[in-house]
Amino acid sequence: MNAAKKLIVSDEELEGLLGRYSRDVTAHVRAGKFDPVTGRDDELEQMTLILLQRLRKNVLLLGGAGVGKTALFIGLAQWIVAGKVPKLLQGARLIELEMSMLSAGSASRSDLEGRLMPIVKGVAERNTRRDAPPIMFCIDEIHQLMITYKASGFAGVADLMKPYLTAGDLYVIGATTREEYDEYVKVEPAIDRRFQKIFLRTPDVEMTFGILMNLKGNFEKHYGFEIPRECCVRIVKLTDMFIRNRNNPDKSILVLDLACARATKRGITGKLDDESICAAVAAEAGVDPSAIK
Repeated sequence: MNAAKKLIVSDEELEGLLGRYSRDVTAHVRAGKFDPVTGRDDELEQMTLILLQRLRKNVLLLGGAGVGKTALFIGLAQWIVAGKVPKLLQGARLIELEMSMLSAGSASRSDLEGRLMPIVKGVAERNTRRDAPPIMFCIDEIHQLMITYKASGFAGVADLMKPYLTAGDLYVIGATTREEYDEYVKVEPAIDRRFQKIFLRTPDVEMTFGILMNLKGNFEKHYGFEIPRECCVRIVKLTDMFIRNRNNPDKSILVLDLACARATKRGITGKLDDESICAAVAAEAGVDPSAIK
């Protein structure tokens, strides 16, 4: 009977809004636009378990900047595309809402709500019907949607979504740091209790090395030279030693890319060299290259 009901938001309207104000992460995965996400199977298993639940199927990823919170959006999409999720989630679409795009050019709060709410209602009614795979939202910096975050043009948007979160008609995966969670989300218990938290550990040296080894093939293809295993070891060791104010794996991935770019500029062929690695670390750490040994 539910399948026979006329949709409030038509397919054409919903797809038009999603095309303007969101990014289809699963579609991007199918197009091969992302590197593989590795080392986060435990967290992806936790996310899957939460998303299978009937009511409170909303996830809040908490971790420091650069530890890979938003990479888990991609990791989940990769699992969906690879068929590694249970039947209920197979074929799901993972949609990243671009809040800055939703608010850009809006003359008033009603303009913003006029763009967002048809998306929320359209997705919620389709998930309720359950005659197609679910559509799931992911939202980076989700603390900016809280009414207490005054610096945002979309502060308080979370309250508009609350009825749908309560009914279980939406799947929402949010990401923020622990500090921003404490300051802006935790103080709104009506929103906070609708999310189940997953705390992301900062990758250690061994885990970061494994991530680099899984990524290096794509870098080799892009730059056209070999990245030996010892170069990945060197990068992880040096970033851990000299770049203390940022987290892995982000800082090591950035240094790998920068070192390869420097080697390319210097005309290096064959394989990545240590001089380029040291120069990249020095640049990111703000120290003299001679200090890197």
